[in-house]
Parts: sequence; structure tokens; C-alpha cells
Amino acid sequence: MLQNIDFNKILFLDIETVPAYPSYKAMPKDWKYLWDKKSKLLVKENITPSDMYDRSAIYAEFGKIVCICVGIITGFPDSPKLRLKAFTGDDEKKLLKDFAQLLKVYFSTDRSKLCAHNGKEFDFPYLSRRMLVNGVELPLLLDNAGKKPWEINHLDTMELWKFGDYKSYTSLELLANLFGIPTPKDDIDGSMVADVYYNDKDLQRIEQYCLKDVVTLCQLFLRLMNKPLIDSREIIFPN
Repeated sequence: MLQNIDFNKILFLDIETVPAYPSYKAMPKDWKYLWDKKSKLLVKENITPSDMYDRSAIYAEFGKIVCICVGIITGFPDSPKLRLKAFTGDDEKKLLKDFAQLLKVYFSTDRSKLCAHNGKEFDFPYLSRRMLVNGVELPLLLDNAGKKPWEINHLDTMELWKFGDYKSYTSLELLANLFGIPTPKDDIDGSMVADVYYNDKDLQRIEQYCLKDVVTLCQLFLRLMNKPLIDSREIIFPN
């Protein structure tokens, strides 16, 4: 499949998620009860549901998406450029609808593919679940109902790196360093997104962090395919 891949038809993406409520204390009573039940299944140590609430962001039932960043390669292979776009905001339904519309208009052919790091375990199902919760129609690339595994056009750089090995998670940061992919030194990481969102109320900062992850993702995919990196001067960020 990868030998005949059309690099110009891949949408690279990354999402940023936060807990649905700013704190455990702020949760409605029924959601506290449900989180209490969920959190008991997550750890064996004597940790309270309140202590674990920051982890709720990674579960589509208890979190929400505040940023989706995407990138597409144009002009490959002669003069490749990476063009980036961001969907960011407090209104999750709106940003999901806008993202779904992008997929519907530009990525609805058999050659279209989505690519993310650990996307098959996190980004793709999280997006699909939150679309259903928000009443957004699933675009073709996320609607996997009835499809055979080889009919699902999803690429995952972590899976590509595993070569069938299921031992452990390998971070995007680690692989970027391993392959010599230059990455900017950011002032935040994934564990800080919820705090930046709820306390600093700085969505722009989250967006910039997410966009840079998409750049790294794209460059890693190219290295995994034994292709040259895109020159930093040919990476076009949103205005």
C-alpha cells in the first residue's frame, strides 16, 4: 500500500484535548459519580478520583477537543511544501464541523488518507466519538463501520515504527530525536495543555504547540518513507 501512496493526498493531524470541566470539584454530581467509577479501573494505588482528574482529558467520554491542527504536502516530490491549518476554539461542535467539512470537500476519495502519531489509538477514535457526541456527521475518512482493516485509510507513524512489535509506546519526541528531525523548544508540553486552557485561557499558545507537532509528524513520516525532509523555509503556517 505504501509503495503507491500519494503524498499529496495525506492529511497530517494532531489534536489537543482537555477535561470537560475545569476541575473535579466543578463536575456535576452525576459526572463525578461516573468519573469515580472510571478512575477506580485506571490505577491500583490509593489515589483519589480528584487526584486523577487531569487524566480525564484523554478519554472522549470525559474530555473535549479544543484544537485540531492539520498539514498537507503540496508539490511532492519536485518542490514539496507543507501547508498548515488550525481549528481552535471553545466551541467544540463548531471546530468539529469545520474540520469535518474540510474532510468532506478535499479528502473524500479512495486515495485520501489521515496520518497521526498514535492516531489509531487516540486521535482518530477520539475525533469520531466527539463528533457523535456533538451530532456532527462522520466524514468518510472517519466512518469505519463495516470496513475491512485494509479499507481504512489511516496511517500511524507509531505503528509504522513498531513493525508489528507491541511492547511499548514510542513518543513523537523520541522518534524525532532519533531521526535527527529538528524540533523547536516549546514552553509547554501535553501535560500542561489543560492548565494553559483553563487557567491562562491561552488558546493561541495551545495552537502553536499543536501546529509544531504536526510539522514534526510530517517530517517523521517522510523519514520513515526514506524521503528527504521538507525545508523549513517551505513550511507555511496559518496567518
